[in-house]
Amino acid sequence: MTEWLDVCRACVADVRAVLGDLPTRAEREPVVGAGMGGDETTAIDRAAETAILARLRAVEEPLTVVSEEVGVFGDGGTVVVVDPIDGSVNAKREIPFFAVSIAVADGPAMGDVHFGYVYDFGTGEEWTAARGAGAKLNGAPLDGDPPKDKIELLALEATRTDLVAKHAPPLVGLVHRLRIFGSLALSLCHLADGRVDGVCSLKGARSVDIAAAQLLVRERGYAIELFEDPPFGAAPLDLEGRSRVVAAGTDALCAQIAAALSA
Repeated sequence: MTEWLDVCRACVADVRAVLGDLPTRAEREPVVGAGMGGDETTAIDRAAETAILARLRAVEEPLTVVSEEVGVFGDGGTVVVVDPIDGSVNAKREIPFFAVSIAVADGPAMGDVHFGYVYDFGTGEEWTAARGAGAKLNGAPLDGDPPKDKIELLALEATRTDLVAKHAPPLVGLVHRLRIFGSLALSLCHLADGRVDGVCSLKGARSVDIAAAQLLVRERGYAIELFEDPPFGAAPLDLEGRSRVVAAGTDALCAQIAAALSA
């Protein structure tokens, strides 16, 4: 059985070396192509992905890999979903809030994810979850205060100004304050630790952005849904952004946020 925690930590070391080789904005942000998910591929995206894929090719079991830039390849029963740099705009602008996100599944859907790993290069925090075994931060169980029953802090992601202008007004009265961090995976991890009270994306979320972190949220017993294309557990592990995602401490709060976003 592959020791996935060791593999993920090796991937982090590989990406850290990439960051050292490309230390500045001038080196990180040149566009070098287009990813299979439709976004522009920058130099830092490609270099980080190349390093992680080389590491995964050395794993001694058949894999199907879903990665943001190159798409889907392989035909193994184990599915590995990779976002080499979640928060790539932050990374290329040298803002220290971006992560490696890696999820491992025994099937093709979100509910099949059995291991999730997110590493924050800004804080050095390592977030992990194993299906049925809970969520951890830096190896210690996440068991602190839950998100609040009323939403004091809501983390928004996929925040073009036009989307914020459209969707922020209906949140008045439901949400006290907004936070826009720039990494959906890390925002979900912060929800799992009760640092924010809700998370939502303003455009369709892809599995590479959420597959690892969603397991931390679910292992804490909190709610998460792709409210335009439920049920969450049946969502394919691919590169399509089919639905906006919403997460909170309870199903009721998720429903309230989703209703506001749909107004």
